[in-house]
Amino acid sequence: MKRIKLFFKSPKKTLLTLGVIGFVLISFKVVEENIEVTKSLDIFSGIYKEINLSYVESVEPSKVTKTAIDAMLTSLDPYTEFIPEAGIEDFKMNYISSQYGGIGALIFQKDNRTYVSDIYEGFPAQKADLRAGDQIIAINGVDLAGKNNQQISDLLKGQKNSLIILTVYRDGSGGPVNKKLQREDIKFPNVSYYGVVNNKVGYIKLDRFLENAGNEVKKAFINLKKNDHITSLIIDLRGNGGGILQEAVKILNLFIVKGEVLVTQKGRSAANTQSYHANANPIDPYIPIVVLVDDGTASASEILAGAMQDLDRGVIVGQRSFGKGLVQQTFKLPYNSLVKITVARYYTPSGRCVQKIDYLHRKSGEAAVNIADSLITEFKTKGGRIVYDGRGISPDVLVKPYYYSNLVTALVDQNLIFDYATEYRHRNNNARNPRDFSIKEDDYLAFVKSLSNKGFDYTPKSERILDELKKTTEKEKYYDQISSHYTQLKNRVDHNKSEDLSKYKDEIEQVLENEIMSRYYFQRGRIESSFRYDREIKEALRVINEKNLYSSILKGAGPYKTIGKNDNSEANSSRSRTPNNFSLGTDSDSKKKRSEDHLYESQLPKAKGKHIVF
Repeated sequence: MKRIKLFFKSPKKTLLTLGVIGFVLISFKVVEENIEVTKSLDIFSGIYKEINLSYVESVEPSKVTKTAIDAMLTSLDPYTEFIPEAGIEDFKMNYISSQYGGIGALIFQKDNRTYVSDIYEGFPAQKADLRAGDQIIAINGVDLAGKNNQQISDLLKGQKNSLIILTVYRDGSGGPVNKKLQREDIKFPNVSYYGVVNNKVGYIKLDRFLENAGNEVKKAFINLKKNDHITSLIIDLRGNGGGILQEAVKILNLFIVKGEVLVTQKGRSAANTQSYHANANPIDPYIPIVVLVDDGTASASEILAGAMQDLDRGVIVGQRSFGKGLVQQTFKLPYNSLVKITVARYYTPSGRCVQKIDYLHRKSGEAAVNIADSLITEFKTKGGRIVYDGRGISPDVLVKPYYYSNLVTALVDQNLIFDYATEYRHRNNNARNPRDFSIKEDDYLAFVKSLSNKGFDYTPKSERILDELKKTTEKEKYYDQISSHYTQLKNRVDHNKSEDLSKYKDEIEQVLENEIMSRYYFQRGRIESSFRYDREIKEALRVINEKNLYSSILKGAGPYKTIGKNDNSEANSSRSRTPNNFSLGTDSDSKKKRSEDHLYESQLPKAKGKHIVF
């Protein structure tokens, strides 16, 4: 007994004993967990065996297995997913590098016909004078009549340098023509546009954080400084669903002084816990920067915006971001398949996690909900401004989103804007610079006239509400009491409806001009055409041009001391890991929530339906 007492009087021996006890307890827990894993796998294997042997009809093994896997992973979070061998190419396209063998165009189907909807500048389709609105009748001699999207996609696919012959009909051309094109490696850039907005203010539109995003932003920024002598910069992250974490770090390193912590990821294991620092001297640590965000700005985009805000390096303008603070990593599985698993959360320099939806604590069978308000925590930027976690990135300067009307949505969904732009391009071989282009009054009247010939109709929300009121009151036997009032309201709505083409003329002209400019200047035309009426860009220019305002925001003066506490802006609610690359998600992961009746101005409306890239 004395020996035992003497043993525990020695600090070293006491620590050794506690260590041994801890090791035993941990080992016991690991063994217990392994037993549970083995037990669960045995049960699953037994169920699968009995279904395969005894189910009333034969089952397809791969289909049943994938259903089980998907159900298991969905119970965790929407970003943890299984990728079978057949889905590897799509996975690479969405999460690593948007590169494929094709001609650089988008197509869609309307009235059982196949049309070109967009052309990408510099690729074979544009070089061959293929145009949006052209009807594709056949591919390599195969008639497309009756073919579905997948069958058409299969016909379009091919190896680099292989030939493809498209039989195309264009209104007014006199008849179908064959266009012979050679497929190329089509790689969509991460930076879809860069240029000068006005008065030496540079603008970079960053659409995604796939491979090489950092180098693309660096190249764009250097060119803007060298050739355009910019003195300030707007980085547009609206609609950018994210991508590879390291690419966001590379971009931040261009503007933030060496040594600063840019982002930290924390996982269950030490291997998934690390901090990323600015590890090189920046190109320009002082140039004024405004970052544009909206509810489609997610993940890697939020790392960039969050670091800019927490380090008081740039002003954030727009609406609250999506709120995705989870990091994914891919692991190889047998038979050339992959699994993408959420392995960590990321934290901005102030220590906050922007994750909005709480997947961890949801009850079985129930949908995940937002992190409770009582759990929202206050943090401080480097200069002492107050920011909050659990809600995405709240902008320093809030710009309320502008909504397009039901009328515009209907015109776009019924392809009437698209069709008129096609007709306009047929009539006019040239068009002015997209920054200055405006359609003439005669053009607008011609558009309105064309609608009557095409039987255009739409249902305003007010009319739908009235229809629902009638159904409800009829069901509850009250309709007779309100029928005269209902008729008056219905007539009034019908009267207003006929005036809507005049009431919403400005909106319609904006969308028309944007679509028309895409026919001459492609994606650049769409972006530059929008500069004149883009509210977020206008506000960014105001912040940049008013130097005292820019400085006050970053210093946290007055109303800018606390960011996001009363922010009611709309907000919703990964990519793979290539060697040493963690993924943070994309907008294919984080579906943007939009009003059912309106579209945001910052995201110009496009027609519904599946568009195939080829």
